[in-house]
Amino acid sequence: MKAVVTGAAGFIGSHLSESLVQAGHTVVGVDAFTDYYARDRKEQNLAALRKVDRFTLIETALADADWPRLLEDATWVFHLAAQAGVRKSWGRDFHVYTVNNVEGTQILLEACKGRPIERLVYASSSSVYGDDVPLPMHETVRPQPISPYGVTKLSAEQLCHLYQVNYGVPAVSVRYFTVYGPRQRPDMGFHKFFLAAMRNEPVPVFGDGRQTRDFTFVSDAVAATASASTRGTPGAVYNIGGGSRVELLDVFELIGRITGRPLRLKMLEPQAGDMRDTYADTARARAELAFAPAVTLEQGLRAQFQWMTEAGLFNT
Repeated sequence: MKAVVTGAAGFIGSHLSESLVQAGHTVVGVDAFTDYYARDRKEQNLAALRKVDRFTLIETALADADWPRLLEDATWVFHLAAQAGVRKSWGRDFHVYTVNNVEGTQILLEACKGRPIERLVYASSSSVYGDDVPLPMHETVRPQPISPYGVTKLSAEQLCHLYQVNYGVPAVSVRYFTVYGPRQRPDMGFHKFFLAAMRNEPVPVFGDGRQTRDFTFVSDAVAATASASTRGTPGAVYNIGGGSRVELLDVFELIGRITGRPLRLKMLEPQAGDMRDTYADTARARAELAFAPAVTLEQGLRAQFQWMTEAGLFNT
């Protein structure tokens, strides 16, 4: 089969592309190499893929892509390209998020109209929920995001829904809950925590450290995403969480054990847009996607630490 993966040079996108290639599929990756973080990190993500004949990378923004050519004979479209980051989505940078996350999604959906693709899988986020929902978070509750980033991810979800209802585009949305593991972006929590531990630098903690997150290892997120392309119901939304809901203070203790270097914490005021708690109700994904997260938080953190060590990230 042929799969088109947007955001293929990114953290999750590169893992997904590798998984699809290893399963025998042909993958066309699309990536604009935005400057949210250094290009060389993304090139490292692609290193193994570039050696495979069944993988082709097209460097382009979604708005500039030759979609009729890229989508020709495509069975699946995985839409992971997005401007990431809650804290940077405020103020004058908001237009970057609307262009990449909302307008880019609309352009892709428009290009998929009338095409015989089996599924378009959209990578959404737990950030769409906000704080005013019961735990565990269920897909049927009213989402009320508290960050501009969350607003754009929800807007793109709604675009997927309306193109499915009105034009039959077989769109499925998966809401990721705090994905981590090898290749995690340098702005994300675990990456920064490991660096601080190894450099004996204080870790900035926004809030009291008792906020919780449902952490999902990248291979579990990839398995769920791939499954959504064959088992997901068009128009449906699925929570993808690892079942490891943990307080940040407990995460810091675990990272200290893994590195052998206890973390020094610097307590700061909470940041606008940061959710207090996330916890996924994954019953729908388990029933319909056969989703079964297999990696514990400690196993996943050890894998991420090993990758960071082997990549020489602690030497810079």
